Amino acid sequence: MVERTVLAGARVVLPTGVAEGGRITVEGGRIAMNVPHEEITFDLTGHWIVPGFVDVHVHGGGGASFSAGSAEEALTAIRTHRAHGTTTMVASTVTGDLDDLARQAAVLAELTEQGDLAGIHFEGPFISPHRCGAHQPELLRNPDPADVRKLVDAARGAARMVTLAPELPGGLESVRMLADHGVIAAVGHTDSTYEATLDAIEAGATVATHLFNAMPSLLHRAPGPIAALLEDERVTVELINDGTHLHPAVLELAFARAGADRVAFITDAMGAAGMNDGMYPLGPMRVEVKDGVARIADGPTAGSIAGSTLTLDTAFKRAVTVDRLPVEDAVRALSANPARLLGVADRVGSLETGKDADLVVLDASYDLAGVMRKGEWLVRPEVG
Repeated sequence: MVERTVLAGARVVLPTGVAEGGRITVEGGRIAMNVPHEEITFDLTGHWIVPGFVDVHVHGGGGASFSAGSAEEALTAIRTHRAHGTTTMVASTVTGDLDDLARQAAVLAELTEQGDLAGIHFEGPFISPHRCGAHQPELLRNPDPADVRKLVDAARGAARMVTLAPELPGGLESVRMLADHGVIAAVGHTDSTYEATLDAIEAGATVATHLFNAMPSLLHRAPGPIAALLEDERVTVELINDGTHLHPAVLELAFARAGADRVAFITDAMGAAGMNDGMYPLGPMRVEVKDGVARIADGPTAGSIAGSTLTLDTAFKRAVTVDRLPVEDAVRALSANPARLLGVADRVGSLETGKDADLVVLDASYDLAGVMRKGEWLVRPEVG
C-alpha cells in the first residue's frame, strides 16, 4: 500500500484561484486525485497551502556556499533553503577563474543529476567592470563564446542560466550560442544601453538578472536596460524582495509594467542566509553581514551589497503584507513563473494532480508552518 496523506481545511492556492477549505491528497510523492470521504491526516484549518517555492538565483545559505566546490557545503545550503520553503533551486556561482568555475560545476552537476538541484546558474565572470557589484573586478572577462561554452560543457547538461553583459565584445554571439543550446541567457551586471539590450533580447536573452540592481538607472532620456527588459513580453524579470535591494514603489512599478506572469522573486542569497550576523565567504571574497545586510568587507568593491540573506518564505510574507500583492500573484512570482522559466512546470510550481507534492504551509500571519517535498515533510506542521 502506498502511503496516503490528506491535507484539509486550509486555503489552498490553485492555478484557478484560492479554494477555501481546500483538500489535497498526497500519494507516492505526488498530488493525487481528491477522494471526498478519506480520513483527514492533517487538519490545516486557518492555514494556507501554496506550492513549494522555486529559486532560480541563490548562492548559498546555512553558512555554506555553492562556490566552495564541496558537495557537503552545497547540501548544507540546499537543506537550509528547503527548511524555508524552497523545494526547487538552481545553484548560482560567483565570478572566478574559469578552471575553478568548471570544477565547481562538476560538483553541482552531480547534485543536479541526483535531483538535489534544478541546475546551475553562472553569474559572472562575463559581466561589466562598471557594474560588477560584489564580483572581483580582476577576474572579469569578456563573454567570448568559447569561454562561455567551456562552462556550459563543464556543467554536463546542468547549466540552466548564464548572466552576462551583452554590450561587451562577444556578448551577442554568446547570447545566441546559449539560446541555441537551451541555456537561459540573462542580462545582468551590465552597463548596456536601451538599444543594446533590445539587441540582446532579439538574440535570445530571456531573463533580467535582479532587475534594477547592478545596471544603469532608468532615466528619462536614457532608459537603459531596465525599460527594455520591462517592456518585452519574452523577458522574465528577477526581483529581490528583501526591503534592501528595492524600494516598494520600484517593485510595484515592475509588477505594473511587466505583469504578475513575468516576475520571478529570487533570494540572491549568500552563505549567511538562515544565519546570524558575522563574517562569511562569498567565492574568494569576505562578506560582513550586519543587521541582516551583506556587504563586501574589503578590497576594491568594499561596501558593495553582496547578495542577500533572504529566504523565500520571508519574501512571500513581505509580498503580501508590505507590498500588498494578492496571494495569487505572490505564488506566481515565487513558484509558477520560475518553474515555467526553468522548463519544469510539468512537475512543480503549482498544486495540480500528478505533480510532485511540493508545498508550503503558512499560518494566518503568513509565517512558515510546514514544508513538504515530494510527499515528505521537511518541516512538519504542528497541527492535528
